[in-house]
Amino acid sequence: MRKETIVENLNAVGERIVTCCNNCDRNPAEITLLAVSKTRPAEDLRSAFAAGQRHFGENYLQEALEKQDALSDLDIHWHFIGPLQSNKSRAVAERFHWMHTVDRLKIAQRLSAQRPAHIAPLNICLQVNIDGEQSKSGIAPQDLAALAAEVVRLPGLRLRGLMAIPAAREGAVEQREPFTRLAALLQGLRKQLPQQTLDTLSMGMSGDMEAAIACGATIVRIGTDIFGARNYSAQQS
Repeated sequence: MRKETIVENLNAVGERIVTCCNNCDRNPAEITLLAVSKTRPAEDLRSAFAAGQRHFGENYLQEALEKQDALSDLDIHWHFIGPLQSNKSRAVAERFHWMHTVDRLKIAQRLSAQRPAHIAPLNICLQVNIDGEQSKSGIAPQDLAALAAEVVRLPGLRLRGLMAIPAAREGAVEQREPFTRLAALLQGLRKQLPQQTLDTLSMGMSGDMEAAIACGATIVRIGTDIFGARNYSAQQS
């Protein structure tokens, strides 16, 4: 994609965030724009970085590692936002700043054991299957409290909050419903774990970003509206 188009798209998304925050009485500074760059070439990320974008989300580990090598001269904040096989956890533990999709204790334990001691703890979100969809990863809401209690004991990790990918819905009212439930789950965890700084709701994508922000999102994961339609023939495991 042309660099100019990426810059224009980033500006447009930024304006949407500001408008939405103004409409729901939130500070735009509370929202982190995560550019979802899966299947996009490293040059597109470089263009977005030059325009001021710093946070990038990747779903496919091998593809992400190749981009990290190609862009090692840039101070990018790397977020892993895809499903992770336990035998591939070391690379995430060693090379990412954030992991959004922890949904079982085994993954958290491996990330903890493999996080190098000389770098900051890995920021993690627990992924919740908020709509109980068979096709999606995530822990069931009723099992969240028990998992969180175990995760906060692990060294090398910093539990920051929750992530979800709701089922697609039409209309702002319908879109807000699962986001409201996820926000309530985070409130419950804050009461359960008062010593933790649980400040993150990773929710909202190109089609439902405004609804997510209205319900308390602090990270919105935007891909198509920044980089255009994806080429899934380029995806890697």
